[in-house]
Amino acid sequence: MIKNAKQTLQWRRSKVLELSSEGRSQADISRILKVSVATINTDIQYLKQEAKENIKRYIDDRLPFEFHKCLVGLDSIVCKMSDIINSTESNGRDVLQATTVKMQAYAMKIDLLSNAAVIEKAVQFVDNHRIESYPAGDDIRTSLPLPETDQNNRVRVHDTTEPIKDTR
Repeated sequence: MIKNAKQTLQWRRSKVLELSSEGRSQADISRILKVSVATINTDIQYLKQEAKENIKRYIDDRLPFEFHKCLVGLDSIVCKMSDIINSTESNGRDVLQATTVKMQAYAMKIDLLSNAAVIEKAVQFVDNHRIESYPAGDDIRTSLPLPETDQNNRVRVHDTTEPIKDTR
């Protein structure tokens, strides 16, 4: 029974995402799936949080390695093209083509390196957000709401004399 309920929830959320990507409103999705607008809203909030976590995971785990692989691959192309250019067996056409590919590889590498600052900032943002939001030893769970942050992405501390407002 529990497994079936979980599968139903996963199915509904995938349909909500699909219908939302088609540009349908929450009311339309609610009508199509025959559930309340509040349920659709809850599903959308869950999907947004899940998307944030996926982006953080991608930036933190995958992006730096993919970036590194691209740089190494471009270096390899430059080396191979240099071998062709310097080979006594290469004719003029081969040398011209190898020179063109080598220039393109250098242009791609410069483009990647120019964007390295953006990648580094994204990785730092994820690291800083994780440290500020969840002190060492705390368990990070996607079901927990993220704390409120200011424009510098620092966690806001509320005065205990005032009630905390629910900002969800």
